[in-house]
Amino acid sequence: MNPRGPMTAAAVAAVASLALLGGPAPATAADDDAAHADLMAAYSSTQKYHSVERAVADGYTPLRGCIAREGEGAMGYHYVNEAHNNRTDPTRPAALMYEKDADGVLRLVGVEWFVEDADQDMATDDDRPVMFGQPFLGPSSGVEAGVKVHYDLHVWLHKPNPKGMFHEWNPEVRCP
Repeated sequence: MNPRGPMTAAAVAAVASLALLGGPAPATAADDDAAHADLMAAYSSTQKYHSVERAVADGYTPLRGCIAREGEGAMGYHYVNEAHNNRTDPTRPAALMYEKDADGVLRLVGVEWFVEDADQDMATDDDRPVMFGQPFLGPSSGVEAGVKVHYDLHVWLHKPNPKGMFHEWNPEVRCP
């Protein structure tokens, strides 16, 4: 078995349980169960995107080169489906994050949700979305021309992140 391959559903369940314990605590056990079920739905629905060709066929397009931050790690290559922006559906992430393996093949490592800030005011956050019991990061300005003030949530479903499943940067992801 390839230790760098996709996580099994059992591994995701274990990591998800730890991630939920380490993050902001949901109000009730029912909330915890719902967050866990949503994480499993996100994992299951994105398994097919280990094939970049399938991602492209489903409307995901490359955003730009590999995204990294010195001292933090990387997010990798983003493939974005703008039709999924502004949604908090666990089965429809706005972006898929990939890294190149030693052979130059893109490998799915994580997913991201993107929601525009309703009032476009970075000083307010009363519309901050929450998924999986986790508040989205932001509001943040766009990193490219035309990208509005937004919230985002990164989830490392397909490659563990030692900083946590919901941390923005993964020190285990590398850009060439």
